Formats: sequence, structure tokens, C-alpha cells
Amino acid sequence: MSTTPTSPPTPIVAEPKKRGLWYRLYHGETAFDFMGRKKIWFAVSALVILVGFASLYARGLNLGIDFKGGTAWDVTTRSMSVNKARDAVRPVGLAEAKIQVIGQGASRVVRVQHDLKCSEEAEQAKCTDITDRLAKAAGVKSSDVSINTVGPSWGKDITKKAERALLFFFIAVALYISLRFEWKMAASALAAVVHDILVTVGIYSLSGFAVSPATVIAFLTILGFSLYDTIVVFDKVEENTRGLAASGRMTYADTVNLSMNQVLMRSLNTSLVAILPVLSVLIIGAYVLGATALEDFGLALSIGLLTGAYSSIFIASPLLAVLKEREPRYASIRQRVMSRGGAGMVPLTPAAAAAAGMGTLGGEPRDQLPGRAGGTGSGGGGSSGAKATTPRPAGQRPGAGRPAPRPRKKGRRR
Repeated sequence: MSTTPTSPPTPIVAEPKKRGLWYRLYHGETAFDFMGRKKIWFAVSALVILVGFASLYARGLNLGIDFKGGTAWDVTTRSMSVNKARDAVRPVGLAEAKIQVIGQGASRVVRVQHDLKCSEEAEQAKCTDITDRLAKAAGVKSSDVSINTVGPSWGKDITKKAERALLFFFIAVALYISLRFEWKMAASALAAVVHDILVTVGIYSLSGFAVSPATVIAFLTILGFSLYDTIVVFDKVEENTRGLAASGRMTYADTVNLSMNQVLMRSLNTSLVAILPVLSVLIIGAYVLGATALEDFGLALSIGLLTGAYSSIFIASPLLAVLKEREPRYASIRQRVMSRGGAGMVPLTPAAAAAAGMGTLGGEPRDQLPGRAGGTGSGGGGSSGAKATTPRPAGQRPGAGRPAPRPRKKGRRR
């Protein structure tokens, strides 16, 4: 009885486990194609800025009384809440007044601000009515309510000083980055800062948030954070581009892509660490605990930090690559890489670059980029037209491995 031989069972090969996004970020395994989508980032920013301009033209900014003038009523009270104060002034047309709680305990003050000008004779009767209503709601005398009239001239002085500070900031930044790096990096960084300014102003116009002196201070503060994150990316780009023209293995856009993936986790951590305390001040301090005086400062910082983190990654670096690839040497490198079939390839991950000895592009490479045209990495064809040779051991003289020639026999000539 014959038996049919059975083939051995096919071994089951487990599929490689898919890594999560955070794991790949922390281990340098991301290969986001920032440069390949630069037109999308530019289009999104342009759309947001255009919408902001339209809002500025249609409705403008909600300037506080420090900029356009008005009156502030301060009531020292332990019991009156913001809602109770708003209900007291609602019948006289101050439902949209800005109401803040300043201090605690015996020094707790409820401040009501509106652009009503009590210095004008026509508004004095209405201002007296508002004072009486607030005093009644707080359970104090009308004489205990202090009235402060603010003129628009003080706000104009603040605006002029802010504009002057912004101009000096731009000049100092342009000089520093031009000396430390180059003028094209300075132009890209300043373009990202201008982007942050326009986006923030547009958001304030669309949302109707009040613009106060605290908003201006916070606004000037966030420009430094946006610039810091951009400098971190540019420093990595400069490190990776050393010797790029000599190697000719990556375009400038590829180098920027690699650099951004290398510092991506650092940028996210920096932004997260900066935004968490600001959100705590805004949400817990202003909205939960009622310290509404922190609202303007925290709100401006939150918006600025988010726009600054966005612009350093999606605006400054792609714009730098666009400017640099117009230079003749980087344009020739791009043509050379594209002629070797290097266009449209998957961006290199930081881990793959480190494994291939490409942590920086300066100096002598230890290997070709894996998977690149002309490379000798895993799966690479590596046919560059050069003759293949066998490496000799270190210290061995050329020709030491060949057999010695046979000596000629000496004899007489015939």
C-alpha cells in the first residue's frame, strides 16, 4: 500500500506590528513629506489671511477703552458676581460691557468697562444711572463706586510704542539671522513672523475678542517663541546641508524634509510644554476661578503659540527651500538627482539617515542613501558605471595578495 508523501506545513510568518504615531516620532521613524505639500500649507495660510483681511475691512477690531476711550466703574465688593453686575447694567444698554473681577477678599473689585464717554455732558445722566445700579447690586453707596474716564490718546501712545518695538524687533532679527546663517533664512523667518501677526489679527477680528494693552504685550511676547522654533529648524537644516553640493545625493528640499522630521518631536514637545501653562492660566484662572483679568493675556498667548508652531514648520522651512533651490548649484543638484530617477521618492526617515551614516551631509559619507538612485543600500541596484573591486585588508600593500612572479634562470648566451 503506497502512501502519498505530505509536504511540510507552511510556516506562518507574523506580520510586522504597526507602530503608532508617537512611537515613530520618538524613535525617528517618521517621513512626513512637508515639502511635497508646501502648496497646500501656503494655500491654507493665504485663505486664513484673506478671510482675516475681509473681516478687518467689514467689522474691524474690538478695541478696548484704552484705545478708543470710555469709562470704567470700579466697585469694591465681596458678593457681587460678574453675572449680577451684567444684569444690573443690562437695562441701560451695557449688556456687552467688559466686566472683570480683580483681587480677592476685602480688596476684591468688580470693574465694568464700556466705551460710554461720561466726560460728555449728554452722557452724564446715563453714567449716574449706571453708578446707582451698580451700587445697589453690590449693596454699597453710590459714592463708593469710583469712575475713571480714559481718553483715546493713551491708547494711541501704546500703539505707537508697539509699532516702534515691532520695527526694532524685525531689524534685530534680520541682522542676527543674516550674520548667523544667511539673508534667505532671515527673510523666511521674518515672513513666518508676519504670517503669525496677520493670522492673529484676523482671528481677533473674526472672533470679536477685545484688544487691550495686555493683548499687545502678549502679542509681542509670542513673536520670540515663534522665532525660536524657526531657528531650531534652520540650525538643523544648515547642519545637514554642509557638503551637499559636493555629495549631490539629496536635493535641498529633501534635506529640509529630513531636517524637519529630525526636529519634529522637539518642536512638538516645546510647543506642548509652552501651551499647557498658558491654557491653565486661561481656562482655570480666568474661566474657572473667575480671574478674568488674565483672560486677555492668556488668550493672546494661546493663539500666538499655536500660530507660531504652525508657521515654523509649514511656512518658514518650505519657503526657505523655495528660495534656496533657485540658486544655480542647488538647481543643478536637483536636475542631477531627477536624472537619476530620484524624483518622487519617499522621504528619508531620521533613523534611516542615521543608519546610513547621513546624520549630517558634511564630510565623507560612509554609505549611499538606502533606496536612492545610485545607492548601495538594501535593495539598491548601485550601477554607477564604475568597475567593482574587492576591498583589501587594512595595512596591506597594493598587489600583496598576488602570486609572486617566477624568477628567470641565469645562463650563458649562445
